[in-house]
Amino acid sequence: MLAETARCLEKIRAQRPLVHNITNYVVMSYTANALLCLGASPVMAHAVEEVEAMVELADALVINIGTLSAPWVDAMFLASRAAIERSIPVVLDPVGAGATAFRTDTARRLLDEFGITVLRGNASEIMALAGLDSTTRGVDSVHATAEARSAAVELANVYKAVVAVTGAEDFITNGPKSARVANGHPLMGRVSGTGCVASSIVAAFCAVQPDPLVAATAGLSVLGIAGELAARDNPGPGTFQHLLLDALDAMESRNIEEKGRIAVSWEQ
Repeated sequence: MLAETARCLEKIRAQRPLVHNITNYVVMSYTANALLCLGASPVMAHAVEEVEAMVELADALVINIGTLSAPWVDAMFLASRAAIERSIPVVLDPVGAGATAFRTDTARRLLDEFGITVLRGNASEIMALAGLDSTTRGVDSVHATAEARSAAVELANVYKAVVAVTGAEDFITNGPKSARVANGHPLMGRVSGTGCVASSIVAAFCAVQPDPLVAATAGLSVLGIAGELAARDNPGPGTFQHLLLDALDAMESRNIEEKGRIAVSWEQ
């Protein structure tokens, strides 16, 4: 798996897949820079007048519901439909699902109506979408990854999708198969945007790796390793945020081979 992760990173840098993000404006610039540092090509387009045309150019689509409004929801549905028609991967980031009915209902409608490739969220968001009693504090999770594993497996089986629960440890499953990624650093939870970046990086890996379970696992491992490298000299959160971009840019195969901590289980 570590060797495949390194190969996928090389493919991203060689092919520079275009990742179309309909994402929240809180972290739009940071997400775009993270994709550029990884080696992918980002585009941020959410106007209903152009999202379908933009999807025609893209290699993957990210739907992030962090700053919802009715026109953005319309754009998300138009883009998702176009992506499914083109058979390009779609990554859904259900930011704050469980906090309000608007967010939860929008995420569920996207799951119900489209063949989402990867659902990437924190434990509280995944539990809320599975209909469990879950508390979300704004857009932050109050649950640990382990608490959401059964919910993730259930959602993966129902929607025939990969579900990735991110936190101190990441859990990725397609139902029958699962993986755990132990890479990362606590500072990743101290700055806004790392979860959104995770979804976009997963989309970039999905653009070059046809197995979304492998792609999501590889993408989350690379981001986690970058977080560890960025935190080496114990920076503050503000400095860390910039160092994370530098670490993504400087990522090499040897970093993956030396630091990757991935465990794969072929049966639940």
